[in-house]
Amino acid sequence: MDNLDIQILSRLMNNCRMSARQIAMETEKTSATINSRIQRMQRDGIIREFSIRVEPSMFGYGVLYFAVSGEDANRILEQICLVGEPYVVVPCIGGITLCSIVVRENIQEKIEMINGLMKHVRMLFIFEAESPGYGPSLTKTDLRVLGELVRNPRQRIETVASKTCYSTKTVARCITRLQDNDGVQFTLACDPRRFDGFIYYVIMVQIDGDLDRTLGDINRQFSGSYLHIPFVARNQIVLFMSSDSIFRMDELTHEVRMVKNVRAADLFIPKKILLYNKWLEGAMDRAESLPGLHVDARRLGD
Repeated sequence: MDNLDIQILSRLMNNCRMSARQIAMETEKTSATINSRIQRMQRDGIIREFSIRVEPSMFGYGVLYFAVSGEDANRILEQICLVGEPYVVVPCIGGITLCSIVVRENIQEKIEMINGLMKHVRMLFIFEAESPGYGPSLTKTDLRVLGELVRNPRQRIETVASKTCYSTKTVARCITRLQDNDGVQFTLACDPRRFDGFIYYVIMVQIDGDLDRTLGDINRQFSGSYLHIPFVARNQIVLFMSSDSIFRMDELTHEVRMVKNVRAADLFIPKKILLYNKWLEGAMDRAESLPGLHVDARRLGD
């Protein structure tokens, strides 16, 4: 891999519907070059699949994030499925697994259940993500278009229109609304083990103070190393980074710790990044069955 591969990956992680032509304009390369690189990264397994990540709060669900000192991802997955639907599971180097699950009610009870189930591992942290109040709400038309895009987020507008029996104008408007909604992320799943020459790593940052101001400070200092825009939940900021040097990676983590209001910054190197959308299929089915043209997140979460 080289810097151009990283630039292409970063853009597709933040919006996998970006065309080769758009990326070519931003990177000052030809569309043929960008297409060739994308196809090679798919063939080499660097890009596993294009995906859509939807915030569960848009459907009235809660999310629990936790980390355990255990790398048997299959066993951990079996146990968390007893509590909720898996959302993201990330086995990391060093025997740490980062997890998030979608839950519908009784959040505190679910936290106690997870602690009880994970007796064979050490729980490093667990917290509930605050609902960020994403909007505007989705319409039933948006849902049907989203349901088709979940299967292949890079489908052409004409293809989605044909499959949903909507006009191309309606589909284009729906996709624009979805892309403008902070709760919907057109992204991709990659294989960090295939990053030959680069290291994909995650820094979990705990904030004690003004989160928005601290995020702004972090963005100004470190955005040049971002692979993906940061994820924010409660007093946590998750940075998705890349580096061609393990020493520079360590230095950047130390520099993050020095930012004002940062209480702690922990470094994780993923071995896999597993995204799950089964919960979304169920949520969309429930939404379709409700009366009205819009999705009422409060009713879905009941």
